[in-house]
Amino acid sequence: MPLYVDEAVVLRTHKLGEADRIITLLTRHHGRVRAVAKGVRRTTSRFGARLEPCSYVELQLAVGRSLDVITQAEIRRPYAEAMYADYGRYTTAAAMLETAERLTVEEREPATQHFLLLVAALRSLADGAHEPSLILDSYLLRSMSVAGYAPSFDACARCGTGGPHRAFAVAAGGMICADCRPAGVAMPAPETVGLLAALLTGEWPVADASADRHRREATGLVSAYLQWHLERGLRSLPHVERFEPEIRVRVAEDDPHDHSEHDDHEQHDHGRTSGTDEQHEGAFPHDTGRGVISR
Repeated sequence: MPLYVDEAVVLRTHKLGEADRIITLLTRHHGRVRAVAKGVRRTTSRFGARLEPCSYVELQLAVGRSLDVITQAEIRRPYAEAMYADYGRYTTAAAMLETAERLTVEEREPATQHFLLLVAALRSLADGAHEPSLILDSYLLRSMSVAGYAPSFDACARCGTGGPHRAFAVAAGGMICADCRPAGVAMPAPETVGLLAALLTGEWPVADASADRHRREATGLVSAYLQWHLERGLRSLPHVERFEPEIRVRVAEDDPHDHSEHDDHEQHDHGRTSGTDEQHEGAFPHDTGRGVISR
């Protein structure tokens, strides 16, 4: 059988037979590949723990009829060790891996940008360069952009009118002007929109300096935007450690120029956030990851 060598990140594994596993990989040059690791579940396997999810490896594979066969595996970076040592990092990484698999639909279709983006996100997460929630939201926005679903945070996503605009419409693809705005869209704070734009473009000083309530609002919008384009939510996202059980973003009322409700909402949100922080000091309850939109 012909052989080839490639770098890969292990996305997922599942059992095959008594001692084998099917490994789902995102490779640098061959896109998403499924391959068999023979005997990997035996204690005497030469692969050991090299083919666990999050592992960044260099592989030699033999081309097969339906599934390739892994013949050699060497660790490039031990990202899996850092993820498994911390629950928050592990759940964040799991959401990244699932997103990468969902957005690389065709097997063996080159997806170099997706691969490089995932490796960079895992490296930042393992090194603790930024808050895991910020890294995840940035990765989700960038991966959707690579897949062709880039949101607009400045110009109107429908007519192209220059911003800034106040309304965010998931179905329209981002911020929209008052003339294009349908009913029931989200009205995020300007600071939240700035945070989303910073996460998309990689302006980490801006993202790191953001307030918690704007991070919560941004997380809700990113989750809703991701679910809309994937047509169903990620199974791993509800397990990611977030700030609150629900993410709520304000919905626009009939008058697009009424600013009084925005001020009242900010005061109410600030009070609710303070109470939540006092109640759950030192703990982070799970977020549904659905980006609940409420009036």
